[in-house]
This record gives sequence, structure tokens and C-alpha cells, in this order.
Amino acid sequence: MLVYRASLLKVARAVAVIVAIALLLEVFVFNIGFFATAGYQTIDLDGRLNLPQDEDGAYVLTDMDHVIEFSSLNTEVHNVMIDFDEDQAAQNIAVKIQFTDSAHQTYFDTTEYTIGVPEAWVSTKVTPSKFITLQTAGFVENLRIEVVGEDISYPIKLDGVYLNAHRPFAFNGVRFAAALGILLLVYAFRPKSAIYRIRIVENPRKSKAGIIFAVALELALTTTFLFYGSNLVGVATSSYNYGSWDGSSLVNTFEVGGDNAQQYAMLAEAMAHGQLYLEEEPPQWLQDMDDPYDKGARDELQKETGEPYLFDVAYHDGRYYVYFGVVPVLLFYLPFYLATGASFPTAIGVLVMALLFILGATALLDRFARYHFRSVSLGVYLLLQIPLVFCCGIMYLVKFPTFYSLPIMCGLAFSVWGLYCWMRSRLSRRKCGWLFAGSLCMALVAGCRPQLLVLSLLAFPLFWRTYITERRLATRRGMAEFACLAAPYFLVAAGIMAYNYARFGSLTDFGANYNLTVNDMTKRGMNLGRLAPAFFTYFLQPPCMAGVFPFLQPAPFDTTYMGQTIKEVTFGGILACLPILWVLAFTRRILAMRSRQAETRTIFGIIVVLVASGVLVALLDAELAGILQRYYADFSFMFLAAAVLLCFVVNEQLAERAGAHDLMLKVLIVLVTVSVAYSALLCLVPETGWYSDVYPWAYQGLVDSVLFWK
Repeated sequence: MLVYRASLLKVARAVAVIVAIALLLEVFVFNIGFFATAGYQTIDLDGRLNLPQDEDGAYVLTDMDHVIEFSSLNTEVHNVMIDFDEDQAAQNIAVKIQFTDSAHQTYFDTTEYTIGVPEAWVSTKVTPSKFITLQTAGFVENLRIEVVGEDISYPIKLDGVYLNAHRPFAFNGVRFAAALGILLLVYAFRPKSAIYRIRIVENPRKSKAGIIFAVALELALTTTFLFYGSNLVGVATSSYNYGSWDGSSLVNTFEVGGDNAQQYAMLAEAMAHGQLYLEEEPPQWLQDMDDPYDKGARDELQKETGEPYLFDVAYHDGRYYVYFGVVPVLLFYLPFYLATGASFPTAIGVLVMALLFILGATALLDRFARYHFRSVSLGVYLLLQIPLVFCCGIMYLVKFPTFYSLPIMCGLAFSVWGLYCWMRSRLSRRKCGWLFAGSLCMALVAGCRPQLLVLSLLAFPLFWRTYITERRLATRRGMAEFACLAAPYFLVAAGIMAYNYARFGSLTDFGANYNLTVNDMTKRGMNLGRLAPAFFTYFLQPPCMAGVFPFLQPAPFDTTYMGQTIKEVTFGGILACLPILWVLAFTRRILAMRSRQAETRTIFGIIVVLVASGVLVALLDAELAGILQRYYADFSFMFLAAAVLLCFVVNEQLAERAGAHDLMLKVLIVLVTVSVAYSALLCLVPETGWYSDVYPWAYQGLVDSVLFWK
């Protein structure tokens, strides 16, 4: 502390200034509505409301009477406050407002060449949403307010309507923290920041302290974001999801997502009872079908009989099976069921593996930085670690922590830890232990997300020189090490093959073709016509933007493939939306730099394998399953890892050239900022099944926090 006293005091002063700036922003900028409306003369329109009232004096809007109209106002109107009673069921209410003023003698609406007053969303529980600023011309004569939308729950209680109402002052802690965090990031990663002078190799203690601090924040942010979508978490306490709390336990679990979401839990229960098929009996009509994989025929029979069937499970020989990887069941569900008799909450598994992925990816990147690139600074390291972790798709899996996300998240976590162990083995005296641990992690990917097994191909560039070129494999020690490298693959493969054979009578049949899904997987096959639209969507599709928070919109999709395309909502291709990946366009030139820096071609081989594997996995996903946003996590990490290594190479080449290195930093900061901003907004886009859909009235509070001027 004494040695770095001057530096610490300088940082403390800067942080104090930043806190003061964030405080000023929250008080004077984000609360501008409070100051702007302070001089208004409020007009109470209660006496002009022609609506029935309940016993408490609240006005009542019904499905037959949900229009409020005021005439002959003859006054300036700056805003309207629609004060829905908070003592009623929480909901988000769409309101359409029309008015006549000096520029409009009649109510105006959207035409071919103009856009009328858009609908406003008012939450019954969020006070800021009740204030609607109007852009009028001169005096307003008539005002019409109509509740619109099909999903409105009537009756609606209304306490009153006010013109030119005073907005209350509201200190928003979350908004203040977000502004403070952004300002601190700007300060920490500015081009002249001291973190760019702290080199990973030369200053190990300070760099490790900085990395640990940054990772701790990332883990906290990821955990907070998952619990923010509380409807999918599946745990309850006396103050969290208390509607599902059992009233006695400190924490208890409950099922979320319906029968289809309980596949892993059902498989764990079946395994505990000594069987591999689910205990639920398929309906007789399904067992009698000639082709049970025809969804249209299944739906017709379900309507006729009224008997439901399990969707998205494997159906074979009159039994339901789970075709998703079995490792998550063995890792989480079965032990939890045996210990408690309850179903393991899937979201907690997704969170655990997401945190392990962040730790593993950080450790792996640190290993590369310290032992392959001598000039990497703490600033450059963190500047590349952040997009590697947060732009690879795991936050979207955390956004929807379902059993669909869990095997992908497990596969990614096992992959990064497997690669880390392999990297540790290269300079370790105890190679066998690290090799075995790394290969075990990589092999377990087959029981989670088989597509990610392509990352095992990285063994070739990592170990080729040692075991083939230098002929270490010909030595007794080398043979033992190679046995440790290969043995876990055979052990895991034997277990998975036995599992497959016990279920389907085939060593290599995972059961995906027996899936009761939206198309007949037994006849899907491979078709080159699917590849072009998939490649465009996954890689080249520009983001679709709107001018209102959170700005991102679902990307349009058109295809000339004259067959069935499996497609869910997506938000743009990674090469178009993540500018940090644009460095891949200069791969050849950058690798030429690397050839002048080092004698070995390990990094060259790793980058080639990563890029080729990413393209292969993306196209395989499209062929075998379809185009879905969560599948981006299957391959995005590979491209990001390749881009990070290329940036390390450039940093190494320009380390001693101050002007060029400074320019590189500025460009890198811009590329990373845009990439992370896109990924952050993707996490906040309203989607079916997420927080915004389940609790739209609460999500409106987030929207109003950002659109503070509205």
C-alpha cells in the first residue's frame, strides 16, 4: 500500500469524480422530467370522467366501456398522467391517445405518409410509465384516450386523469449503478489508462489481481441477470418467488416450463428406478400410428382423442426417451433426485456451468497470454476477455435457462476446461494427470453437445510438434502420455455407446431422429439447399434496428429453398453484428506476422482449426436441426477465440511501436464496445417466455428507466 500510495490516491480521486458524475447524471439528467414539469399548472379531470365507480371510489374501465374523451379543453397540454390504481392485478396496458389542437381540427392517425401518435404502454405498478408527454401545437381542444389491445384484463381501476402533471423525483438505484459501471469502464479502458502498461508476464501479481477482480464482477453480473428472469429459475424463498415457497424451507424448488421442460428430471427419476425410458406412458393413439413422426397427423389425432403427448422427446418402440446428452442428468439431476426426491432446477445448472465457462475461458486465455505472447498487457487481456465471454452466446443461454440451454452450456464449459488442462500439460512435469483431465473434459462433451467435439481437433496443433515432429511418441514416457490423452475418449465413448445400445439397439444412435418435433427427423436427411440461407443468417445477416430501446428487432428471413425450414427468431449474423470478428478478414496477413515472431506454427494451426470448426458446426446445426438463436453459442466461441489470438499476434508485433500500438488500441476499443453493446442489448430484447413476456408490467419499468425523457 505504501509503495503504490500515490497511484492508489490518484485512482481513488478519479473514482470519486466518476461517482459524483454518475450521481449528477441521475439527479439532474435522468430526472429531467421532475425539473421540466415543476412549473406546470396541473389540471385534474376527475370531474369530467363519465365512468362508473366502485365502492372505493375508483373509476372502472370495462371491455365495453374503455374510451375516455374530453372536449372543449382549450388549454395547453404538455403531458397526460393516467393514474391506474396500483391496488389491482399488475398488467401493462396499451393506451392510444388522440387530440385536436391548433394544427389539427380533427383527430389524426397514421396515414401513408405520416405516423400518428403511437400507442403508449402504461404499467399499473410503475409510476413513471403513467406520465405520457405529448407534442401538441398551441391549445388542445379535444382529447381522446382509449385502452387498446387484445390481452387486457378487465375491469381496470382508474384513480384519475391529469393534464400537465408534476413528475415526482425518483432516484433509480439500478440506473445509477449502470451509469456508474459504464463510466468506470470508460475510465479503466481509455487509451491512456495505466492497465495498458501492466504486462501480464512482467507484472504477474498486479495483473492477476486485476483479472480476479474483473472476473468476480462478471460472475456477479451473470448471476444477477439469471435471477432477473425469475420466472424460469425454479427456486423459491420467503422473499423470492414467494408464491411458490413452501412456507417452511430456507429454499425450495418448484417445476417451471411444463411437462416438456421436465425431460431431464423425468429421466433422472426413471434412472433411479432402473430404466432408461421415461415412466410416462405414450397415448395409445400414438402407439397405433403408422408414422408417429408426422406432426400434422399427431396434432389431428390429439384433437380427436383429447389425449396429449410429450413434445420434443424421442419416441421409439412405444416408449419415450430423452435424446439430449445424458451427462447433465448424471451431473445434476440424478444426484439431486436421489438426495432430495425432487427435480433439480434446470436454471441453476445453466448458471453453474455458465460460471464455470467464464472461469475456464479466463484461465485458458491467461494461459495463452502468459506462455505464447510476452507483450500482452492487463488492459489488452481484459479488452479481449470481455467479448470472448459475453459475446459468445452464453448470456442468451442464461436469458433462457431451460433444458435446451443446459447441454450447450455444459459442452462449452467442459471444452474450455479441457483445453486449459491440455495447455497446462505442455509445460508441466506431471503431464499425464493434466492430459487425462483435459481429455476427460473434452470427451464428456459427447454426452452434452456432440457438435462441440470438433474442438478436440485442437489436439493436433497443440501436440503435433511434441509427439510427432520431435518423435516423443516413440519414447516410453511419450507413449504413456499419449495413452493418458486417448484413454478418456475410449472410456466415455464406451459408456455412451452402451447407453445408446441399451435404448435403441445401436452403438451410434443417439435418438435424435426419433424426435417428436415440428418436422419428421427420420426423413429430414441432408440437403445443400439449406446451407446458403443458414450461412447468411448465422454469419452475414445485418442486425435489424429500431429507434426505441432496446433497439434490436428480429431479423427478417427469406429463402428460395422450396422445402421446410426450421427457423426461430434470430437477431443477425455474428460477422455483421460483432465487429471484433472483423479482424478475421486479415487472418492471412496477421499469421504472416506470427511466422516472423515464432518458430513454431502452433498458433497458426489453432486459428485454422477454430475457424474451420466454427463454419462446420454452424452448417451442421442448420442441416440437422435448423436456424435458432441459441445455436449461435455452438460456434461463436470458436470465431471469437480465433479473433482474440489474432489480436494477441498484432499486439505482439506492434508492442514496441508506440504510435501504431496506440492506434491499434483505439480501434480495438471501438470494435469491442460495439460488439459488447450488441450482445448486451440482445439480452434485453423482449421475447416470448422471458421476463418481458411473463412480467411485462415490470419490464416496462426497465424501459422507462432508459427512456427517462419520455
